[in-house]
Amino acid sequence: MRFAKGHGTENDFVIIPDPDGALDLRPAAVAALCDRRAGIGADGVLRVVRTAALGEALTGPAASAAECEWFMDYRNADGSLAEMCGNGVRVFARYLADRGLVSGKDLAVGTRAGARRVVLEDEGEVTVDMGRPEVGGEARAVLAGGTVTGARVHVGNPHLACRIEGSPAEVDLSGRPQLDAAEFPDGANVEVFTEAAPGTLEMRVNERGSGETRSCGTGIVAVAAAATAPGQDATWRVRVPGGECTVVLDADGARLRGPAVIVAEGEILMDLGA
Repeated sequence: MRFAKGHGTENDFVIIPDPDGALDLRPAAVAALCDRRAGIGADGVLRVVRTAALGEALTGPAASAAECEWFMDYRNADGSLAEMCGNGVRVFARYLADRGLVSGKDLAVGTRAGARRVVLEDEGEVTVDMGRPEVGGEARAVLAGGTVTGARVHVGNPHLACRIEGSPAEVDLSGRPQLDAAEFPDGANVEVFTEAAPGTLEMRVNERGSGETRSCGTGIVAVAAAATAPGQDATWRVRVPGGECTVVLDADGARLRGPAVIVAEGEILMDLGA
């Protein structure tokens, strides 16, 4: 089986081409691929499948994805399904374009959070329309180094975006955050962020199903939304350990712009049907 490896601000993915939907990609196989010592190593897996061949009913938010030719079947590093991945969808679009699977620079990608419009920019970056972030009430997470408080934000998937005093680099995100199951029945990504300068945020993240990662596209949008006063437009530069992205928030929703790079391709020798 062929594979590719890509990343967006060092949030990295194994890309599995499966256009006809023939592969039964089970959680154990995903975890094996993402293992950084015994596998290829990644924060998640992007299965490239034609929406018509997906073999599953698209209901709820995912229903609009039925109109897309290609579907991003995203799995976290532990094999669990994820509704959306902001860095992943940019890398997914870059892969489609590089392999000649789409024409033009404006396309739509199907995800479990719905269709996402993507623009391949002339400078090599990729912009994705992330929809309208939904900012809710306050909630808490217990981390290895203490408790943080933040805003519940939905960006197709659930987040807890926590503004902190001091540097995010000083926060211990090594363990799995403990969340109130009543508030987050499906778990959540937990971000800690601070405003480093006017218009610039710094962020770190522990992702549900993957642990601490170098970047998280939906998390970048979540902290930008949490940092913006309700009803206001804003443009934020968001720095993460793996680089920097830009978020534009306005009446149309949120747009995420940043790099997307394919770094390698090859053959997988392990049994993906395990």
